[in-house]
Amino acid sequence: MEGLRDLMIVFLHILTETVFVFSLYYLGISFFGLYKKKSLHSFKPQKRFALVVAAHNEEVVINDILSSLNSLDYPKNLYDIFVIADNCTDHTAQKSMETGALVYKRVDNKKKGKGYALEWMFHKISQMNKKYDAVCIFDADNLVSKNFLNEMNKKLCEGCKVIQGYLDSKNPRDTWITGSYSITFWANNRMAQLSRNNLGISSQLGGTGCCIDIDILKKLGWEATCLTEDLEFTCKLIANGYKVDFAYDAIVYDEKPLTLAQSWRQRKRWMQGFADVCSRYFFKLLKRGVKERSFTAIDCALYTIQPILFILFGIATLVGAANFCLGSYDYVSNFNYNAYSADTNVYNIITFVVAALIYLYVPVLLIFENKFDFKILIYYIIMPLYVITWLPICIEAIFSSDNKEWSHTLHTRSVNINDLEKNR
Repeated sequence: MEGLRDLMIVFLHILTETVFVFSLYYLGISFFGLYKKKSLHSFKPQKRFALVVAAHNEEVVINDILSSLNSLDYPKNLYDIFVIADNCTDHTAQKSMETGALVYKRVDNKKKGKGYALEWMFHKISQMNKKYDAVCIFDADNLVSKNFLNEMNKKLCEGCKVIQGYLDSKNPRDTWITGSYSITFWANNRMAQLSRNNLGISSQLGGTGCCIDIDILKKLGWEATCLTEDLEFTCKLIANGYKVDFAYDAIVYDEKPLTLAQSWRQRKRWMQGFADVCSRYFFKLLKRGVKERSFTAIDCALYTIQPILFILFGIATLVGAANFCLGSYDYVSNFNYNAYSADTNVYNIITFVVAALIYLYVPVLLIFENKFDFKILIYYIIMPLYVITWLPICIEAIFSSDNKEWSHTLHTRSVNINDLEKNR
């Protein structure tokens, strides 16, 4: 029995120290997102873009994104809008054609999902007589800022090959779930995406609002067809010596799920995709990082293990809370309970301080972003409930990682781009 207790204490040591190290790592990286570099270059519109919108039964919202794309502040002769009506059974295709978009209907009951639809469309674009410098990927529920292509044109002219735009929210105040999502994305833009860009390492593709040089697509191919095609293609890029740059001022507004049930399904799909990609790329990227001394590859490898990290952080939080309660009880009642040794408690305290710093740090960033108001404050106070749900979601996702079935999120929030941008 004594040996089992010692083994448990060793396990708790390792768990606590692992969480401590990763907490410091991500906090340290996040500080590099406190400042924004100003571009000293100015480029006239010159790059030609193929704007690809992936849509599955999106008749409620499709007009909004196509209206925003048609209103971009960029020469109309330098971009075309393509809509993939993917296995649609509604009026998505018809409504898209009415706006002047080039609509391609795809029907495939075996290869379902956005990744397959994009691969199919990219192949068609590559065979067209009209040539493009880059493709931009959007979801049907998005709205796109007027300066989006000007920012992407600038990045491409500066030599960037793959660029991720700023992912904003078009319905942050609808429910506490959309509020929690939005806060997470706003913080991620500064603490993860911008910070990595400032460090000179790779940002991560976010599934929408991204731009890819056409030559990169031809050289590497797409082949990103899992549940998280964005992460899969990011890993493929880094494994081949490329990286993702971040365009802070190229803004795309995304619709967030309204309910916990919708959010649960979406985040479970994300974590299933992470588990899949991690199994194929973690050691490959780690090996490249060590062999070539590439911080970019090592950082990306660590990014793929998010489901495991979420579980470790969740367990460590529960164990730390239980230890604190038992320790307090021991102090009050003078029982001789000592599940942790003193140095483990030190790690718990420091990890708690780091978590508290991050929790207080995020509102400061939101103020910088002009995102903070009373309603967002209320959502932020109850946001830990949203964070807690990551633990069961990740556990469920890992045990069901073999399930590759695409789960579609219903989009219903019709918003005009002008209504959003007048508030920025």
